[in-house]
Amino acid sequence: MSAGEPTGPSHDAGPEQTAPADEAGAVRVDPAANRSAPGQTDPDRSPPAGEPAGSEPGGDVTGGDETGPVSPAGPERARQRRRRRLVLSVVTGALALALGLGMTLQIRISNTDDPLSTTTEEDLVTILNDIDANEDLLRQQLAETRRTVDELTSDRSEADSALEQAVERSQAVDVLTGAVPVRGPGIRLSIVDPEEEVDAALLLEAVQELRGAGAEAIQVNGVRVVVSTALVDGADGVRVDGELVTGPYTVLAIGPGEEMIRLLSVPGGVLSDVARADGTARVVEQDDVAIDALVGDPLDD
Repeated sequence: MSAGEPTGPSHDAGPEQTAPADEAGAVRVDPAANRSAPGQTDPDRSPPAGEPAGSEPGGDVTGGDETGPVSPAGPERARQRRRRRLVLSVVTGALALALGLGMTLQIRISNTDDPLSTTTEEDLVTILNDIDANEDLLRQQLAETRRTVDELTSDRSEADSALEQAVERSQAVDVLTGAVPVRGPGIRLSIVDPEEEVDAALLLEAVQELRGAGAEAIQVNGVRVVVSTALVDGADGVRVDGELVTGPYTVLAIGPGEEMIRLLSVPGGVLSDVARADGTARVVEQDDVAIDALVGDPLDD
């Protein structure tokens, strides 16, 4: 520098230059100085006062730098990822705990419901043998019970049959002895004797023919005729067991109608004998014949 030249800052370009200031008076920073290595940013470096983080003077840098400026949403996204990991860990732990408790409870229930799970093989064999023995015993008892039921049923059937037979015999005896009234199909024999030639022998012949044809009960003029009944001639007529009967005579009989009519109508039978005695006889079959006279209690016809 020569004498007389004004001192002050030189306007010539020199090797050292001060960094230009932006409109806000901040010093512009070289982007290359903010990186320690390509593709990485210095997390500890704070942006200058008055300048937004990640911005460059004169606008955003969109090219030339592979990493670009630090995005303001980066830390928030990291926090969200950490929060999601924490929630996922808590949920997974809760599910694992619930699954473990469920398996433990199931094992306890299984052990409680299956008392044979801890039984030895020998004990199981013993239990099975006891079950088989009890089954055989129950089968034997069932068979014996069935035999008893069959015997009782057979005895009851025999008893019922015997009772029925006894009742039938009793009823037959009552009918034959004249102890009960009788009603049923049979015949009605009417004899008219104007000459009074019909005697006890003719009436006894009619009774015997009716019994031979299968008559169960017989009644003559309101007097019951049984096995022990006696028919004798009297001064005023015929006496049946001491009771006087006179013509016309009505004989009722319960039994097989056709057979009784056939025997009464044979040649030399009752109808023929009545005709020889100058009397008339008529026999008809009836569906309902009532014999209500009892032995010792004669009734009027």
